[in-house]
Amino acid sequence: MFEAEGVCGYLQTRLEGEALHRVPLTPQLIFETGVALARLDAALARVKIHTARRPVLWNITCWPHLMEFAPHLPPGPLVDHVHAAMVDYSARILPQLHELDWQITHNDPSPHNMILTRVGPGFIDFGDGGWNPRLQDLAIAAGHLVTDATQPLGGAAPLVAGYASIHPLTRQEAGILVGLMRARQAALILINRWRSHLFPDEAAYINKNLARAERGLAILSSLDAAAAETAVEAAVDDATALPHHSNHPYQTGQTR
Repeated sequence: MFEAEGVCGYLQTRLEGEALHRVPLTPQLIFETGVALARLDAALARVKIHTARRPVLWNITCWPHLMEFAPHLPPGPLVDHVHAAMVDYSARILPQLHELDWQITHNDPSPHNMILTRVGPGFIDFGDGGWNPRLQDLAIAAGHLVTDATQPLGGAAPLVAGYASIHPLTRQEAGILVGLMRARQAALILINRWRSHLFPDEAAYINKNLARAERGLAILSSLDAAAAETAVEAAVDDATALPHHSNHPYQTGQTR
């Protein structure tokens, strides 16, 4: 950051590549992205900053209060899906969070912030990062990949497998992952529906991930806790089914 001649600003590096939302996603690429995300979290675990616990809306500790934005949801099944996700989060997941490993996390690994580079998947936009359970980064990234109701975990299973190949999931983490994915999808829906109401001229940008979150939440809402845990455990068991190296013209799993 700098200040000179009455001008304040900051400089940032540029990461060359293509955002994942513009790239055809294969199971192999999704797996490699999970590997890269786990390695990123391993690096972020060593980061210490004073502002890590700032109370931004995207911080997990704010989620129980987000239902105040429910009046901005359109009528229909979406309201029920969001409400059920937040009730499950408050009743079942929130009491367990203190037992998880907490660290600095990216906190927004969406397909707009995950970049396919020459040397593998990379990550940009750490502005929402902060002190969260490490599992939250996996939940966020996996939630964005839930697009196909015919696939295990809606298509997110290879990402879970890739992540677990670096950071093996505990039984507790496997049991709450899908619930955490649903809660983050619900949080995104609530926050962005509210923000686009406040700033209608910016709605297109604010809601760039909204349709994906609403569809993903609808898909995951069909899983009860037992079925969700079984699906995650099956994905973890498949962690060795996809190799860490592929025929892509880059080295997999490296982050920048």
